[in-house]
Parts: sequence; C-alpha cells; structure tokens
Amino acid sequence: MKIEKITENKKQHLDLLLLADEQENMIDRYLPNGDMFALYDDELKSVCVVVPINSETCELKNIATYPKYQGKGYGRALINYISDFYKNNYKTMLVGTGETPTILSFYESCGFEKSHRVKNFFTDNYDHPMFDGDIQLVDMIYLKKDL
Repeated sequence: MKIEKITENKKQHLDLLLLADEQENMIDRYLPNGDMFALYDDELKSVCVVVPINSETCELKNIATYPKYQGKGYGRALINYISDFYKNNYKTMLVGTGETPTILSFYESCGFEKSHRVKNFFTDNYDHPMFDGDIQLVDMIYLKKDL
C-alpha cells in the first residue's frame, strides 16, 4: 500500500471525488486549495482532500473509496495517514457528513467525535435532494478529532 500527495491534475480523480460529494461545483470550491492524497494498493483505491480552516484546524472535505474496495480498510488507512501527516501543523481535524448511522459510526471508529451541526446544509447548498440510501441528507453533522 502506498499513499501519495497529488499536486497536479487533481480533477483527474473527479469520478472518485463525486462518490463522496456528488455535485461538481461543490468540489470546485475546495479542491484548488486542498491537499489531495491518493491511496494505491496495486491500483488506485481511495482519495481524500484536506483543507486548512485556520492555524489550528484543518478539515477533511472529501474521502472516497471505489465501491468494490469499500470495507477493506483503505478509508481508515487514509485517515490514519493524514492524521499523522497533519499532527505537527494542526491541533484538530474536522469532517462534515450527512446524518447516516453507518458513516457516523465509521468516523467515530476512526477517532472522531460529534462536534456540531449545520442546519439545512444539504438542502440549502445542493441543487437537488441528497440521499444516502433511503435517508435524505438535510443537516451537515461535523465531527472532530484531536491530532
């Protein structure tokens, strides 16, 4: 397994980024200023994007693994890597997600704890209703992790 920082042509991984954030113009808001990392295990399995919020906090804006590789530890490995990568630069990492038990449980198992909620984030910022399975995403749930 190998993880690389991607510094050029970040949008070449748009297909993967769209798995976690299905509206391209939302990705375009954070991708230029974000650090992108790609995890390879023979071939590309996962990517993530981290952006600075302030001098003490960064945010994991997008993390996605191709569906056929989900549940095999690649997302967790990428979170562990970026947590270690940023621990000397930031005190806290945030991640925002929809209110779905499976995803919240995944982040909590990676050391994140619930922080706060942004009401109506998905309904106010996306041009179509967002769903995770049969759950409509309305509020953004933020979790935080001490680095």
